[in-house]
Formats: sequence, structure tokens, C-alpha cells
Amino acid sequence: MFVDKAKIYVKGGDGGDGIVSFRREKYVPEGGPAGGDGGKGGDVIFRVDEGLRTLMDFRYQRHFKAKRGEKGRNKSQHGANAESMIVRIPPGTVVIDDDTQEVIADLTRHGQQVVVARGGRGGRGNIRFATPNNPAPEIAENGEEGEERWVVLELKVMADVGLVGFPSVGKSTLLSVVSAAKPKIGAYHFTTITPNLGVVDVGDGRSFVMADLPGLIEGAHEGIGLGHEFLRHVERTRVIIHVVDMAGSEGRDPYEDWLKINQELQLYNAKLAERPQIVAANKMDMPEAEQNLSEFTRKALKERPDLDIMPISSLTRQGVQELLYRAAAILDEIPDTPEIEEVAEVEERKVYRLEKKDEQQFTIRRENDIFVVESESIERMMKRMQLNSHDAILRFARILRKMGVDEALRQRGAKDGTIIRIADFEFEFVEGSSYYY
Repeated sequence: MFVDKAKIYVKGGDGGDGIVSFRREKYVPEGGPAGGDGGKGGDVIFRVDEGLRTLMDFRYQRHFKAKRGEKGRNKSQHGANAESMIVRIPPGTVVIDDDTQEVIADLTRHGQQVVVARGGRGGRGNIRFATPNNPAPEIAENGEEGEERWVVLELKVMADVGLVGFPSVGKSTLLSVVSAAKPKIGAYHFTTITPNLGVVDVGDGRSFVMADLPGLIEGAHEGIGLGHEFLRHVERTRVIIHVVDMAGSEGRDPYEDWLKINQELQLYNAKLAERPQIVAANKMDMPEAEQNLSEFTRKALKERPDLDIMPISSLTRQGVQELLYRAAAILDEIPDTPEIEEVAEVEERKVYRLEKKDEQQFTIRRENDIFVVESESIERMMKRMQLNSHDAILRFARILRKMGVDEALRQRGAKDGTIIRIADFEFEFVEGSSYYY
């Protein structure tokens, strides 16, 4: 099964906790603090593997969480950093942040990688908090939480040549006769519902990857038919082979077919109009094909004088080898870069600018007799602090006093014994002293 879109959850590993420990050795009186720092949490990394062709793996596993760092150890030993989690993805995958819709990365080359969720820093052990005034602190930090986010993966097939055209014009048949690919072929529309890829051996030592892209119809750029589901794959191809039913076997005019598909490609992405294109005039073994080809050539060359029009028959293989030679020649002339992918215009993109936040900012509101202090920076700090020792509480109180929280509470009417709530913790306000559980 071909899967070309997936939404997954990624989370970097949490940092390991620092510890409170003291050096206890014979003949070493008052050895001092010896609690080590915690290790860094693992990153979640997407890495391109050219052996993959689909996002099928993400159909069954949607959550990826890296391991957390190890806790610090005694004897001032640092906890081990966690290994990064490597997630393999196929070439041509675009990684998009689900919340902001911004493109995180566009991965096209084998081995290319990007960190999508960073692991948290490890917490500091009590050896980091020793000072001349407090040479034996019982203070340590918890590890920082790892980044987490939902991301959308979109796969755009990586192929040198893409076959486009209306349904049932012979794209799958052409791919089957020039490569070892075995696409499903039937006498009805939308036989092909997923892109098929095949490696084409031109016969003179050259080869390229050809993709049979599912049939497009009028209005495809708006999602009609298979629409956006597969138009995205055309963007990756370096050369477009536009297959046209020159016999008009379904009652359509070949020239009108050619115009409509080109219009859909241009409406979806204007840059596709500039992509090298070869018209494969297919089904030349059928009646009226020669007459239609003459009329088509006359009209099409007025529209695009430099257009390559090559009569072929996928059934009898007439002209197929010449088509392959021409495609290979064009590929040799243009840059061999998958970064041919276009980016939306600047005015259409969201632009985020870093706005410096006031780390000292907080708000105080009252719930009956309880004062509630709200601040992102304080709550983030509390997550890292291990508030289970007298030293840690005193340090926390000093920080709040320095930020001006004490004075603000007094101005709001806080007195001895008033309950103060910060995040999930409640403290008792003590005038001229500190906060206590």
C-alpha cells in the first residue's frame, strides 16, 4: 500500500535529574557536596533512507518518544546522555509543524537529517550550588522536559521523469513496457490510484527513474478527482512526459486534453509551466491517430514553438525507444538537483519574529482567601527545582523576593498566614521571612 501523508507525535527525551549527595570517605572529614548532573535527553531525528519509498511505517506507529537522560550519580559523576532516536523516512519527505503549518525541513538526499524534537537538558546536582556562604547545599534540579509536537509528513515522489495525462491515456502501459514496474492496468478511469515508480534502462548505459502519476482531470488543482492527493508528486519531477490519447478513443479532443492538463499544473504551481515537457502522442496504432496528430501539432506548436512531440504506441512499442533517448538527453542538459522544489511566495508565508519576553513578568489574582501567582518563567523554574529540602525552599523564596513577588503580594493585601498558590504548590506567606509548605 502506498501512503504519502501521515501525522505523527514526536517528543524529545526529558533530561535526567541532578542529585543531592555528599562525599563520604574515610579520612576525608566534611567532604562536601558530590551530587552529579543529570544527562541530556535524547533528540528525535528524522533521517532519509533511500531504501524507503512510502510512509507506510507511520500508518501503524504514530508516537515517537526518545529516552530520557540518566540521573546524576554520587562522587560528582555525570549521568549518561540518552541516545537520539533515529526515525527513517523516504527521500522527498516534507516535514510540517501541525500547529503553525510551517515547513520544518524538506529532505531529499540519502543520509540527510533534521532534529524535530530536542531532548531536555539534565538537571544540576548539588555540587553546582556550593558557595562560600553555603558550602554544603541540599539543592538539586530536575531535568528539563523534552520538546514535543505533532508533525505532518508529506511525501513527494522523487523521480526524474513524471508521466501525466488524463485517465486511461496509456501512462501505466508505457511504464510497464519501459521498466520492470508492474502497475495495475484496466479499461476504466483511475485504474492507477497510487504513483508507480520504475527504473528505465535507456540502453546506452544511461538510466533514470520514471513515475506514473495517477490520472488528472479538469479541476484537479481544487481537489477534484485525485486532485491534491497526487499533484504534489509532479513538483519533484525534473522532466514531464505528457501522455496524450492521440486517437481520441474516448471522444475527447487531444489538443483540448493537453491544454486542460497544462492548465491544472499551472494553477497548482505556476513554476510547473516552465518544466521541460515532452508530449508522448500515444495510441498511434489506432485509426484517426495520424490525422489527429497533424492537427494537434499545428495547434500546439503555435502555443509552444519549442515543444517536443513524439508519436508512440505503448502497445506496439513504436517510437518508445526514441522517447526514452529524448528524455535522457533532456535530463543530461538540466541540473541534477532535487532542490528544484518551489517555495510559496513570501507574502503567503507566515513570518514569526522573536519577541523578547520579560522573564520577570507575573500576575496575581485572588480566589476567595487564596492569592494565585501566575508566571510562565516561575512555573518553568518550579518544574526544575526539587522543592524537598529547606535549602531549596529558601533559594526559591529569594528568587521570588528578587522578582518583586513579595512586595506585590503585600500591596494586594497578603498577611501572615495567607495561602499563596503557584502552579500545583501552595505556600504560607510569612511577613519578613519566606514561603513554607
